[in-house]
Amino acid sequence: MSVQSAPATGTAPTGPTTNPTKQPPATTALAGGATGADEPAATRGRTSIADVVVVKVAGVAAREIPGVHAMGGGLSRTIGAVRDRVPGGRANVGRGVKVEVGERQTAIDLDLVVEYGVPIADLARDVRENVIDAVERITGLEVVEVNVTINDVHLPDDEDTAPETTSRVA
Repeated sequence: MSVQSAPATGTAPTGPTTNPTKQPPATTALAGGATGADEPAATRGRTSIADVVVVKVAGVAAREIPGVHAMGGGLSRTIGAVRDRVPGGRANVGRGVKVEVGERQTAIDLDLVVEYGVPIADLARDVRENVIDAVERITGLEVVEVNVTINDVHLPDDEDTAPETTSRVA
């Protein structure tokens, strides 16, 4: 037994069609015309970078340089040391970092404590270069300046931690 199929009855119109209601078509044309997809991704929105992001990136980058003992002035280091000892407290990577962030540029101020014997001018240059590289690479912002202030020198016999106490329980 053979089955025959009937010829197709609906064919596409060959002439121009009219739209009597003059409403736009219900579907979106994918070809032709400018659409959002034709625009580069960089022009289809705005990226804002918060000050705290630049503070953290700069703080981590500065601490990566050998010879940087700590960051921050005397009072901020004291408060930070107390915070670090509180259970559940976290080290503040932004301690000693101040920033001004614009739409495309940033300026950074760093307060450092250096290890005794490290050439300070070389250390400041290395910190500046590392901070500029990290901030520009990670955030895309242009770093217009990095001001480095050396607040103190850590001597080998300076105590950073409180004296250890012997536990009364085993």
